[in-house]
Amino acid sequence: MAETSVDNSIILDIKHVSKSFRSKSKTVQAIEDVDFKVGRGEFISVIGPSGCGKTTLLRLIAGLEVDYEGDILLNNKRVEGPGLDRGVIFQDHRLLPWLTIEENLALGLTEDKTQIKALVKQYLKKVDLEGFENAYPRQLSGGMSQRASIARALIRQPEILLLDEPLGALDALTRYNMQEELEKIWMDNKTTMIMITHDIEEAVYLSDRIVVLDARPCKVKEIFTIPLEHPRDRSSIKFEEYRASVVSSFRSAVSNYSI
Repeated sequence: MAETSVDNSIILDIKHVSKSFRSKSKTVQAIEDVDFKVGRGEFISVIGPSGCGKTTLLRLIAGLEVDYEGDILLNNKRVEGPGLDRGVIFQDHRLLPWLTIEENLALGLTEDKTQIKALVKQYLKKVDLEGFENAYPRQLSGGMSQRASIARALIRQPEILLLDEPLGALDALTRYNMQEELEKIWMDNKTTMIMITHDIEEAVYLSDRIVVLDARPCKVKEIFTIPLEHPRDRSSIKFEEYRASVVSSFRSAVSNYSI
């Protein structure tokens, strides 16, 4: 029997995924036949109208929702629940306020204390927080807290990092700076990242590809490849051309949206 070939460049394969929610009075189709692949080490942004199903899709990839049609394959194995191969970053940092930053990062690690201390130092350095091991979350700015949250996810060495509006709660200047930090973290770590965002410039700045979702039920409207080198120049003509194209697609998706 011939051996089946496996494409090792594809880490995640979302195959004709549909998801509905049922209540006593009606059934709501949240996602309908979403189909795309994610390459190993890619940065993918997902944008679409509010309430179209972006977070539901991310929850399916994370394994937090398992009742769906179709297949989500991670390394050719169907996602059937949460796993350490996926890390999740939310809009707020969700650090435990009664623990130091070092204790937050170390929570759940099974290495010996010396190894854990070295790991924490290593990953705080990756996010430019070296020296803040003994600080508490309340002593950090919003941007620093979110970087600590990213370090907490990375220290477990997930194969995919899922980001649900990770910079949405930050002020404009901090968000701008954090986009550059996130770009640097991604370039240094080569971790596959899938990010939900409503900020189109942010998506163009960070992403290899941008998946535009249509109105409910959530469908893939268009996928844009952004072949610009990193780090990216937001003021370049090419950057503005890509941004304008994505804006046009997004506006079309919003025009089809109804609550």
